[in-house]
Amino acid sequence: MISTNQVALGRITTTILNQREELTESVPLPDSIHKSHAEQLLTWRIQLVKAYAESISQDRDGIIQDLKEWSHNVSSQLVELRLPLDFALGEISHYREIIGEIIKNEVKASGLSIDDFYRILIRFNDTVDQAIQLVSQSYMNDFKDTMQNAYYAVNELSVPLVRITETVGIIPIVGEIDTNRAQMLMDNALKQGNDYELETIILDLSGVSIIDTMVADQLFKVIYSLELIGIHAILTGIRPDIVLTMVGLGIDMQNVETYNSLYRAIESLNTMSEKASI
Repeated sequence: MISTNQVALGRITTTILNQREELTESVPLPDSIHKSHAEQLLTWRIQLVKAYAESISQDRDGIIQDLKEWSHNVSSQLVELRLPLDFALGEISHYREIIGEIIKNEVKASGLSIDDFYRILIRFNDTVDQAIQLVSQSYMNDFKDTMQNAYYAVNELSVPLVRITETVGIIPIVGEIDTNRAQMLMDNALKQGNDYELETIILDLSGVSIIDTMVADQLFKVIYSLELIGIHAILTGIRPDIVLTMVGLGIDMQNVETYNSLYRAIESLNTMSEKASI
C-alpha cells in the first residue's frame, strides 16, 4: 500500500514538473548569450528542474546518476563556449529558494508535519549541493584537459620543423627549453624527419638564451636519436657565451657538426650538394 507521505511526495514532484517551463523562463537570459546558446541554456534548466523535482520522490542514486550526466554535458559546453563556472553555479543555486517555496506550500496543502517538511527540504538541498559539486568537478576536469591540449598545441608550434629542400629541414628553437618542450622537440624531429624522409635536420639555437646541463643533454639525445634513424643533425646559432658555458660544463662537441649561423650551415650544405652533382 502506498503511504500518505509517498502520495504527498509524488504530488510535490508533479507540481514542480508542471511548472518547469515557467521556472526555467523566470530568470532573464544574459544579453551576451547567443540565440543558439540561449536555447541550450533553457534545455539545461529544464533538465535541472526535472532532476530537482524527481529527487523529492525518487531514489537518490538514480538522481545522482542523472546529475552526473547533466553536469558532464553542461561543463563541457561551458568550457567550449568559454563561459565561467560561476555562470553555471548561479543557474544551479537559483532554484533553491523558488522550489523550496513550492515545497513549503505543497507540504501545507498536504497536511504534512514540520518534520516531514524538514526531511523533504534536506533531501532537496542535498540534491542542489550535489549538482554544484558535480558541475564544479566536471568543469575543472574539462578546463584542465582543454588547457593541457592548448599547452601541447603551443609547445608543438614552438618547435616546428620547416622543410627547406627535399632532404633538409630546420627546427628553429626560441626561448627556454624545459623537459616538456625538449620531449616535444624530440617527438617532432623524429616523426616529421621520418615522415618527410629527410637526410639532414638543422637545430637552430639562435633564439635560445640559456644552455645548461639539462638542455645540452636533451639536445644530444635528439641528435643521437636522429642519427640512429639515418638523419644527420646540425647545430647552428650557438653564441660565444653559450659556447663558453658548454665548455665550462665539460660538454664534448667534437662529434657534432656546428655552425655559428643558420646561413653558414645552409651555405655549406649547398656547396656539398653542388660538389656531389659534379
